Amino acid sequence: MKRSAGILMPITSLPSPYGIGTLGKSARQFVDFLVRAKQRYWQILPIGPTSYGDSPYQSFSSYAGNPYLIDLDELHRQGLLKPSEYKNADWGDDPERVDYTRIYYNRFEVLLIAVDRMLAGNTEALDAFCEAEKAWLDDYAMFMAIKGSLNNVALSEWPKELRERDKAAMKKARKELAYEIRFWQCIQFMFFEQWNALKQYANEKGIELIGDIPVYVAADSADVWADPKQFQLDQDGRPKEVAGVPPDAFTADGQLWGNPLYDWDYMKRTGYTWWQRRITQQLRFYDVLRIDHFRGFESYFAVPAGEPTAHNGVWRKGPGIDFFRTLEKKLGKMNIIAEDLGFLTPEVLEMVKETGYPGMKVLEFAFDPNDPGNAYLPHNYKDSNCIVYAGTHDNDTIMGWMKNTSKASTNMAVKYFHMDKKEGWNWGMMRGAWSSIASVAIVQMQDVLGLGNEARMNVPSTTGSNWCWRCLPGQFTASLADKLAKAAVLYGRAS
Repeated sequence: MKRSAGILMPITSLPSPYGIGTLGKSARQFVDFLVRAKQRYWQILPIGPTSYGDSPYQSFSSYAGNPYLIDLDELHRQGLLKPSEYKNADWGDDPERVDYTRIYYNRFEVLLIAVDRMLAGNTEALDAFCEAEKAWLDDYAMFMAIKGSLNNVALSEWPKELRERDKAAMKKARKELAYEIRFWQCIQFMFFEQWNALKQYANEKGIELIGDIPVYVAADSADVWADPKQFQLDQDGRPKEVAGVPPDAFTADGQLWGNPLYDWDYMKRTGYTWWQRRITQQLRFYDVLRIDHFRGFESYFAVPAGEPTAHNGVWRKGPGIDFFRTLEKKLGKMNIIAEDLGFLTPEVLEMVKETGYPGMKVLEFAFDPNDPGNAYLPHNYKDSNCIVYAGTHDNDTIMGWMKNTSKASTNMAVKYFHMDKKEGWNWGMMRGAWSSIASVAIVQMQDVLGLGNEARMNVPSTTGSNWCWRCLPGQFTASLADKLAKAAVLYGRAS
């Protein structure tokens, strides 16, 4: 990756009058903002359909797109919606926060109207899409249709015959839920039509999309339902152990993610074909793919199912470098970023080095006065093959970090970067990222705007208030883009 810069901005955080950011006009306006700002990359969070808790890292499918991101104005332009059918709906009353409850209850009512109109017209393009994507779409649409018929209970609570895909039960469900299956196929057709148009628009303007693939899939997903042999499940199809991370200085009980773990022995015997399909799909979405929790491929933390915390988990060996060598033999060289954060052993560091993928440096992790050898301090970067972030979606904003972190750490940062309160703490730390030797520097949009803790995207191991921040209309200003552009030119990152 050549020397360049980018901005981390979730699509859900784009401004829109309909409660959540979408793939429509504001997304294209953000692309135009990036172009004027001489940025090269737009990094986003995972864009799959979200489940309970609204985390983009817990999705119903590795292949499908999030229905919430479908732009309603675009459906109106296609003749699938009338303005009166969506403009006055209750999408929430705070333009700076996504109200997922209201979105959940109201979005699908509107999409149902659009689907009915689509099915009443010419379905040739829809049929072609369904045929081309049937390898994953049939299972996903069926999964969602059955889930809806069961009042949206989790896969683990489905009747045994449906959970285990009994042929007679599946045949019956396919007949009884024919319309519902068609509905979910239509939703994906709408999503992909809009996504492909946005990606084309961005790429034609010289903007590349960096996406994020969660290392694990959700237990309640079409992925687990369609191919349970890939996972460590018991005879009833329930996880034997689940994913998490061990206790550390930030979380006394660790983090209990709850995802089913992979059966790496089975995956290796089958040539990691499940992963080949998954990554191939993700690289259709994005130009560059960031693999979340990269260290889990060297060794992963396994917690006995049913444990209330991650305290009693153990480390187990993962597939290691064999996994990536096999994938590259089958798929060729891939544009991948390794999210190599967390507890890094020499074995993990060696695996990252062998892949050749750029790892990550996070400036908010750099300022421990008792650790002058901290790997995240820019003067300790060994080479330019890395991506530097001021902070990621799991970190506080810079302004929030300056307020809530120890004085020893913030004072060190101020001295290190010659930060000036008049200039803005956020600009001082972003300048530190841009001036580093890292090939790519990524900053959060919240930091560009100088927002505080109220705009933080996620606090790990918490639920209820994450993934909600939204940008206000009019904040992508020409003057702000020009200020970013001047910095990009100054530090040799202009695109």
